[in-house]
Amino acid sequence: MADSSGKPSVLFVCVHNAGRSQMAAAWLTHLAGDRVEVRSAGSSPGASVNPAAVEAMAEVGIDISAETPKILTADAVRESDVCIRMGCGDTCPVFPGKRYLDWKLDDPAGQGVEAVRPIRDEIKTLIEGLIKEIVPEATA
Repeated sequence: MADSSGKPSVLFVCVHNAGRSQMAAAWLTHLAGDRVEVRSAGSSPGASVNPAAVEAMAEVGIDISAETPKILTADAVRESDVCIRMGCGDTCPVFPGKRYLDWKLDDPAGQGVEAVRPIRDEIKTLIEGLIKEIVPEATA
């Protein structure tokens, strides 16, 4: 489960690619560093990342203010080892040999930062578990 660089690749999918999938991509990048290739996308990308998601991530020292929602393409799925749907009813093209996960998460759209914090924290826990599964232990 790795691309030509030997790194596993993960795609987070959410309809608007503005909240959950952006936070998940940021957590994975933050916690796994360059050991994982990270992508996120949505079938109907929003105009910008949810400001409450930006604020919630800033509170834990992760800046996603420069991120932009991206359109989901078949190529993005094809190039990923793991495709994670974020509980938003979005569908991914299905390709043999890919691993698909469904994470049921509350929708942060239209919510204030107080409502987004627990979603952010739940995503972090899921990401930590994912890293243990897909990233070989770093050798010291």
